[in-house]
Amino acid sequence: MMLSNDPFAATSAALRALDQLTGRSGTTTAHALAGMPMDAYRVGDNFVAHFDLPGVDPGSIDLQVEGTTLTISAERSVPQIEGAQWQVAERPFGSYTRQLVLGRSLDTERLEASYHDGVLTVSIPVAEKAKARKITVNRADVPASVEARTIEGESSEDRKAVES
Repeated sequence: MMLSNDPFAATSAALRALDQLTGRSGTTTAHALAGMPMDAYRVGDNFVAHFDLPGVDPGSIDLQVEGTTLTISAERSVPQIEGAQWQVAERPFGSYTRQLVLGRSLDTERLEASYHDGVLTVSIPVAEKAKARKITVNRADVPASVEARTIEGESSEDRKAVES
């Protein structure tokens, strides 16, 4: 139903490994955001995803759908406090993006998003054509009645009435 793509995952892992090798884990310098943690599930006829975006200004959140790709972008700014002498700055900042490749069974035209307490929630309903439906099975030993029609869609009885 969905694929996730974090283009910076390998780079982030490499930087964490480098920090561990150089003994710099637990640094006191703010760093750029490395990802957008997500939980996703289907409930009823909706696909729901929650993205952790703590401290993000809701006005900076941008969602775009192109084909089956959902792109989520957000930005967390560095606080600008006049005269501040920072002692510790560990909270991440910067812009980041996450892309999800959605299944064709989702109705992206009806996508809804909300942001509350640092969590972006995206809900996408399953398309009507993709929902489970019951199919009636006819008995095979009873011949089905088929009405003869011309290419134009007239039945043979309609044509006889016009000819008389």
